[in-house]
Amino acid sequence: MGDESEWMKLPIDQKCEHKVWKARLNGYEEAAKLFQKIPDEKSPEWSKYLGLIKKFVTDSNAVAQLKGLEAALIYVKNAHVAGKTCGEVVSGVVNKVFNQPKARAKELGGEMCLMYIEIEKTEPVQEELLKGLDNKNPKIVVACIETIRKALCEFGSKIVQLKPIVKVLPKLFESREKAVRDEAKLLAVEVYKWIRDALRPPLQNINSVQLKELEEEWVKLPTTAPKQTRFLRSQQDLKSKFEQHQAAGTDEQDDEEADAPVVDAYELLEPVEILLKLPKDFYDKIEAKKWQERKEALEALEVLVKNPKLESGDYSDVVRALKKVIGKDSNVLLVALSAKCLAGLAAGLRKKFQSYATHVVPTLLEKFKEKKPQVVQALQEAIDAVFLTTTLQNLSEDVLAVMDNKNPSIKQQASLFLARSFRYCTPSTLPKSLLKPLCAALLKQINDSSVEVRDAAFEALGTALKVVGERAMNPFLVDVDKLKLDKIKESSDRVELIHGKKSNASKEGKAGAPGKSCSSSSSGDKVDSSATKAGVQAKKTSSGKTAGASKKVKAVVPPSGPSGKGKKGTEVKEVEAELAIEVCEEKAAAVLSASCLQQLGSSNWKERLASMEEFQKGVEVTERKMLPCQALVRMLAKKPGWKETNFQVMQMKLYIVALIAQKGSFSRTSAEVVLEGLVDKIGDIKCGMKAKEALTAIAGACSLPWTAEQVVAMAFAQKNPKNQSEILNWLAGAIKEFGFAGINVKAFISHVKTALAATNPAVRTSAVTLLGVMYLYMGAPLRMFFEDEKPALLSQIDAEFEKMQGQTPPVPNRRVVKCDADEQEATEEPDDEENGNVQDLLPRTDIGDKITSDLVTKLGDKNWKVRKEGLDELSTVLNEAKLIQPNVGELPGVLKGRLNDSNKILVQQTLAILQQMAIAMGPNIRQHVKILGIPIIAVLGDSKNNVRAAALATLNSWVEKTGMKEWLDGEDLSEELKKENPFLRQELLGWLAEKLPTLRSVPTDLLLCLPSLYSCLEDRNGEVRKKAQDALPTFMMHLGYEKMYKASGKLKPASKDQVVAALEKAQALVPAKPAAPAKQSSKSIAGAARPSSGASARVNGASTNDEVDAFKSDAKKGKSTGVASKLKSAPNKKVPSKPNIKDDDDKSGPIFIIVSNAKEQRVRDERALKVLKWNFTTPRDEYSEQLKNQMSCCVAKWLQDEMFHTDFHHHIKALTVLLEHLESEIEGTVACLDLILKWLTLRFFDTNTSVLMKVLEYLKLLFMVLSKEDYHLTENEASSFIPYLINKVGEPKDVIRKDVRSILNMMCKVYPASKMFNLIMEGLKSKNSKQRAECLEELGALIEVYDLNVCQPSPAKALKEIACQIGDRDTSVRNAALNTIVTVYNICGDQVFKLIGNLSEKEMSMLEERIKRSAKKSSTLSRQLEEKTQRPQGINQNAAIPRKSCEEVPSKLKIMYRTYRIQARSSNAHSASESAHTIPKEFQLDLDEIENDNNAGGCELPDLVQHKLDDLYEPVCIPEPKNRSVSPHYDEMHGTTDFTINVVVSQVASSDINTSIQALAQIDEVLRQESKVDTMSGHIDQFLIATFMQLRLIYNAHMANEKLNKTEILKLYSCIIGNMITLFQIEPLAKEASMGVLKDLMHGLILLMLDSRLEDLDEGPQVIRSVNLLMVKVLEKSDPTNILSSLIVLLQDSLLATTNNSPMFSEIIMKCLWRMIRLLPNNVNVVNVDRVLLDVHNFMRIFPRERLKQMKSDLPMRTQKTLLHTLCKLLGPKIMDHLTLIENKNESELEAHLRRVTKHSMALSGGKTDSETEKGGSTIGYKESKAKISETLAEIFKKIGSKENTREGLAELYEYRKKNSDADIEPFLRKTSHQFQNYVEKGLQFVENEREGKGKISSSSSSAGFSSTPDELPQVASSSSMPSTGSTINGEEIGPAVYLERLKILRQRCGFESNSKHEERQPTTSFLTKPTVPTVVSSSELLHNKLTHLRDSREYNQEQESHPPIQTNSSTTSAANLDDLKKRLERIKSSRK
Repeated sequence: MGDESEWMKLPIDQKCEHKVWKARLNGYEEAAKLFQKIPDEKSPEWSKYLGLIKKFVTDSNAVAQLKGLEAALIYVKNAHVAGKTCGEVVSGVVNKVFNQPKARAKELGGEMCLMYIEIEKTEPVQEELLKGLDNKNPKIVVACIETIRKALCEFGSKIVQLKPIVKVLPKLFESREKAVRDEAKLLAVEVYKWIRDALRPPLQNINSVQLKELEEEWVKLPTTAPKQTRFLRSQQDLKSKFEQHQAAGTDEQDDEEADAPVVDAYELLEPVEILLKLPKDFYDKIEAKKWQERKEALEALEVLVKNPKLESGDYSDVVRALKKVIGKDSNVLLVALSAKCLAGLAAGLRKKFQSYATHVVPTLLEKFKEKKPQVVQALQEAIDAVFLTTTLQNLSEDVLAVMDNKNPSIKQQASLFLARSFRYCTPSTLPKSLLKPLCAALLKQINDSSVEVRDAAFEALGTALKVVGERAMNPFLVDVDKLKLDKIKESSDRVELIHGKKSNASKEGKAGAPGKSCSSSSSGDKVDSSATKAGVQAKKTSSGKTAGASKKVKAVVPPSGPSGKGKKGTEVKEVEAELAIEVCEEKAAAVLSASCLQQLGSSNWKERLASMEEFQKGVEVTERKMLPCQALVRMLAKKPGWKETNFQVMQMKLYIVALIAQKGSFSRTSAEVVLEGLVDKIGDIKCGMKAKEALTAIAGACSLPWTAEQVVAMAFAQKNPKNQSEILNWLAGAIKEFGFAGINVKAFISHVKTALAATNPAVRTSAVTLLGVMYLYMGAPLRMFFEDEKPALLSQIDAEFEKMQGQTPPVPNRRVVKCDADEQEATEEPDDEENGNVQDLLPRTDIGDKITSDLVTKLGDKNWKVRKEGLDELSTVLNEAKLIQPNVGELPGVLKGRLNDSNKILVQQTLAILQQMAIAMGPNIRQHVKILGIPIIAVLGDSKNNVRAAALATLNSWVEKTGMKEWLDGEDLSEELKKENPFLRQELLGWLAEKLPTLRSVPTDLLLCLPSLYSCLEDRNGEVRKKAQDALPTFMMHLGYEKMYKASGKLKPASKDQVVAALEKAQALVPAKPAAPAKQSSKSIAGAARPSSGASARVNGASTNDEVDAFKSDAKKGKSTGVASKLKSAPNKKVPSKPNIKDDDDKSGPIFIIVSNAKEQRVRDERALKVLKWNFTTPRDEYSEQLKNQMSCCVAKWLQDEMFHTDFHHHIKALTVLLEHLESEIEGTVACLDLILKWLTLRFFDTNTSVLMKVLEYLKLLFMVLSKEDYHLTENEASSFIPYLINKVGEPKDVIRKDVRSILNMMCKVYPASKMFNLIMEGLKSKNSKQRAECLEELGALIEVYDLNVCQPSPAKALKEIACQIGDRDTSVRNAALNTIVTVYNICGDQVFKLIGNLSEKEMSMLEERIKRSAKKSSTLSRQLEEKTQRPQGINQNAAIPRKSCEEVPSKLKIMYRTYRIQARSSNAHSASESAHTIPKEFQLDLDEIENDNNAGGCELPDLVQHKLDDLYEPVCIPEPKNRSVSPHYDEMHGTTDFTINVVVSQVASSDINTSIQALAQIDEVLRQESKVDTMSGHIDQFLIATFMQLRLIYNAHMANEKLNKTEILKLYSCIIGNMITLFQIEPLAKEASMGVLKDLMHGLILLMLDSRLEDLDEGPQVIRSVNLLMVKVLEKSDPTNILSSLIVLLQDSLLATTNNSPMFSEIIMKCLWRMIRLLPNNVNVVNVDRVLLDVHNFMRIFPRERLKQMKSDLPMRTQKTLLHTLCKLLGPKIMDHLTLIENKNESELEAHLRRVTKHSMALSGGKTDSETEKGGSTIGYKESKAKISETLAEIFKKIGSKENTREGLAELYEYRKKNSDADIEPFLRKTSHQFQNYVEKGLQFVENEREGKGKISSSSSSAGFSSTPDELPQVASSSSMPSTGSTINGEEIGPAVYLERLKILRQRCGFESNSKHEERQPTTSFLTKPTVPTVVSSSELLHNKLTHLRDSREYNQEQESHPPIQTNSSTTSAANLDDLKKRLERIKSSRK
């Protein structure tokens, strides 16, 4: 008793928590009494018990629990804060009360749930009860069903949501427990009371016995609608009415029926994906020739479209195919079948079919010409089903188009269609603007000669009369006589409107009409048969049909959440019967051994671990379909199950769960077995990762939304914070992996709020991280749900959101795995609707019940204070709700009144509320536009600025959510604009001018605004006039000039002139239409698309509507041709003569308007199928109309009229204009090239020869200009033009064929030959034999020019197809095919027989005969060539080259070589443009890409093959072809000399160093033998390109690669430089180098000299010196014109900073130019001065004198002046004759400068004649004055005294003495020391010896005489300052002795130091006599010292006193006896071994 006395003293709340049950019992009793006594429901006393109510209902003691339930019920009934406890309390009731044996406890629990519903907590209650249905305890399930049934019975379907209940009913009927099934049956009966037949489709797949029982119960139900008997707290007014009616005994059935919500069975169904289920050959079969095959395809489709609800997707191909069958198929059976399929598609897709509606309706209407009833009926069903997916407004134009058809059947059916359509209309959806044209057409038909047509017209007019009433219809029926008017009214009386029906009828009208899922058998739905026959057919969906269709729908539970839509391909096997443990053991035994099963529960952990391993193996080896997932996971859950203590066993167990989920058909039933265990282990340190992996696998099998919802609920049901934190972390990662599709946002927000309130910081952090991930997908709206959180927590959330700002959601890398293994490859095609409506994921509050009558009364009160109070109250409701549903009751009408309030403050407050509503309601606000939106516009007319500003802000916020379509539809906007309010007009026009340019299309109702717009142009208010002028271009952008001009016709003459003038001004200012909105988010983000933060709610706004409108307008383009053509002449007819003169003046302007990115936008539109793809056999009108629309913004209007005129003379005029403007408007031509080419393809289909010839003439000139511009056709341009050009190659007229062939030849210059080959191959499919023959000839020509590499997709496939033509019946085709194969034979020999495949004996004999004849001709030709050239060329019999290298003959070099040919052409054309020496981007070789391309498979060449050059000179022997089988060595062939050189040169550019070295060795060997040097002729450019390619590769790749041995790189450098020196010593070859190649070569060499990385290598400086020597050789030996031009262009590029940013780079180029200037006196007679001056002109044009002066250094200016001065001195006044290549001399200062210099030179020369100047070309032709001589010599001696410039000064002194023999230098020498005088004398002697070649100064004298000079001569790359008169850079001034010591060291390192000095001097070779490949070591090391041996041999020959000195190259060549070379090489090889 002592204990009892203790707790008796405690307060009530502590008693309720006491551990003693009696204390709690007492506490509950006292609490119940207390709760009854508290008078105020808002008393703070209630809050004390908030946290205890759950304990009241979940007490462990049954007695105490009963009292607790009673107390809790009282609390819920009376406490204002009780709603906060709803979730946890109802959950406790479900789990802890419904399983109690006491009936009283269950009764109280159920009553508590109903009480929570009564206090407005329906949603959480229903959510918890539905969760309870998944409980394993059948008692709980039965109690939950019973509670749901009671709630529905008492509160009705308006309060209790039926959709989730209906979805779980099939699962309940499958329960093993009879009690559950019985209760489910009662629930189904209750649901049926409320929604009737809408329940049938979802239950069609339950057991037939159960269905029959249900049907029997349903029949017994009363036909009257049930009533709500219990009401929410907010429905007390309804409650009182109900009680009054009950007391009075009356019935309020009608009101109740009106209130009953309409449930659409369609919404209760799961969508079915049918696109993936289409037969693979569907599209082939539907176009097959046999009607039976077409029928098979259609029947397969018909089965699929019977599904009542279809998954959205791209059905355009299917619709197109059906449209084609309906329109063109001659078999009426197939037409009817196609129409049924189309009806099924429309009914299954509903509104998603809207975009296709306008495409199919014209075809359906035209097909009504068929008279067979079955076809007509099918077409009626189809067109009715299509109508229900769109609006009559969208289809009106198509219907009107056929109303004048000659066929009475078409007119009759069109009228009947209108009659049926009108039944679904209301006065608001059938406005005057729509009704007027339709009535006009119908009134014509009531006078038709056909009775059927007249009757149909009467019926349609009668229906319209019924819909809109007599008042609206009378204006249209004024002229109708009384008899006909009576018939119309009679028809009207018979009509019953769909929207006007009550109860079930309205249900059918709204839900059943569109399709298949509703029954039409409800009572009272029938209308007159004659009036509704087709309408009934359109919506004929009997329950039997629905049942049949629904059986195919899987009974799946969709992901819970607001968005019940899943992605395509994500259906999973979600429901599976729960198996008994015995069944599980039996099924598991089929996979696992008995011992394994036995050891699972062993007490020894090692045995359990072993069993787990065996378990894993068993799962891995079992096939997917054979894997019993549920049985296996139940085995894993057996004791010890998830309580396993050994972590190793547990890890294995978790891994096996993941494996089963990934591999098997894992259902949600299986998942429920394991989820709780996984959640329990996710926080474990050792097992957590495995648990997460298992959860991810389950999410992949059962969908993430369901899995996440389950595990999060389980985690928060526990109290382990670690588990909660890790679950949230896992979910954040899983969302990124799976996407956001189907996630139940509401549930997660609830759990996240719980987590944010947790005491554990890790849980809070995880919650914030999860919010950040959710923010990625949902954007800013997510934050509004957490605004009530604490400031500190809110700042954390904001910081996380800030991190995510600007990021895009990652692309999901996981997807739900289908059950069927064959369907695992799910496509990533998110549902557009789902992605677009991200905000639909957010929970929205229904505030309809809060818009009470009191609030409405307040808002309409006379007292402004009361009205303000009402507005404040409404604002509070909106603030609390945050996001709301569109159901706002009577609010729109009341707020409309407040917008006209006399109190402006209230108007502003109303506008703020409307803005708030737009944000809260989102896109759903669009349904209130007509009621509230237009009144907002009216407020823009207010006189106060702040009110207008508020109205404009509100208007913009609404438009942001709705898009512009709703605002522009109808007459409302035009009516507002008519009001003569200046404020309204200026604000509205300004707003339209801002919004219209952002739209891609607008409704036609915009035309109604034009009269008001024109009146605004003449408004007395200046601001209105200005705004109207600004708006004109935006209106014209959408309506076009013609329509706007036509609208001005009704104006007065004076007004019209003013308006027309304004229209003409506006025409030039029309903005371009915006690009189509990108679909990136929907494609890249599966599951959801995140809206931008600025406009997060603009989801289905303007862009969506605009896209739909654009689709519609495209479909209608073809029909407006006639109207447009009539309008074209309107301006010319109506506008006075003045505008005509202006039009003529306009023709002088440009014909093309360049719109940036317009071409790219057109390509994007075509790819996105927003416009028709340019692909047709014969062009239809819609193609022409589409092209015209595309041209409207970029081609002059007058030219467009000519191009699309019906008369061919105008086409010729247009072509003439195009020809005239081609060269002057090349940029515009390129910008519109795709449109021009498309227009030309249309002209190909003209029959007029004159037009065709003019087209071909234009094309020839066009492609000539394009090739000069180096333009490259895009894929879009080529594919829309070339196939049609190829069709013309088969023309019967020779002159046309000849022109087409020449155009095809030119095409290869602007489009890759390989792609051309593909397109020409397509031409072989033509039936025209001439076309096939010509195509074959073209293919042969391509192969001959571009080798076999041109054949696509592969030579074998292409040649097989060509060979098939040998058997053609046409002789010309056979001959062409044979010639093409012979061309291939000439390239690859016998390999051709393998490539062409098997031929018939006859065809093979024809081919062999042709090859024989070809061989004879070629041998004769070859002999003639030998006699002519006297240069025999042999075939190296031993040089076998693998075929692979033949076919891959350096494609890179071919591209490079072709590039430089193009560059050479452009430079020879002497274009004055700056880009004359620049290769355009399209044709540039990506050198960096090639250098980095180390893909062995892609470009690595085979090992070098050694060729016997001895055999190259044997006579050519062409073997006679024999009939023999293909040789086993067909891939080996004997190449010609040219071919061999091509292969070797290509290997120079190899990325493999050894391959390159070997190739260089072979080329060097050829260059060093005089007899073989000529073979390199013609290959110099190719070789140099390969060389500098290799230099770039070394510079960018090899030197940067630290793994490479730098010694190897130095060897390669040595070989390259040695080769080049040898080459540039041979003058004829050196002069073959073209300007472009020399430019790149010098660029590469200068970069090499400046490479600082070389200085770090031992031999690096030596390489730089060698490069210096090479550059000198290049400057001296190359063609002087080419090298000068290349240096000038290179200097120009370097100064522009496009080549190199280093100042040293430009300095070295200028030094080279000074060197060339020094050589000019010797070369002036061979220099093409015209070309040089052209390059100087271009340089001076880009760098005028002022720009050069601004540079840091004056060297560029001095270099330029010196060059010109030197040329003037050498050529005198005649230099002015060399300016012929300069087109515009005024572009630069060149001419003026030359005139000044020439004049000055003439003055100095004392008038010497030109002849004297020419004779003294190499010397200066005048003597300087004494003062000048003294100044010059002083400058020279100053240089000699300088250490840096001493050599330069000596050279200048020598030259000066030579030119001025009488000059006395003694006076200067006397002033110096004796040593200096000796130095000068010896220096002059040294220079003289070197210049004259008479021996050389000994090393001793050199050292003695030049002690003050540097050891090495000045290099080109030296950093010394530039001399004033030029730099002497002569590498030959160095004797080889200077480098002797260095060379000896190099030779010793490489093993070449030999006892025989003579052998050391022998030139080396890498060319072997044996056919085997030499070892890489000997070859590479030998070549490393090539330069050394070259110099050594020169030194040796100079030391020989017995013979005179000779040139280095000749000494080398004479010494190079081939036999000695071979012996030398053998010795080197043996020494290395």
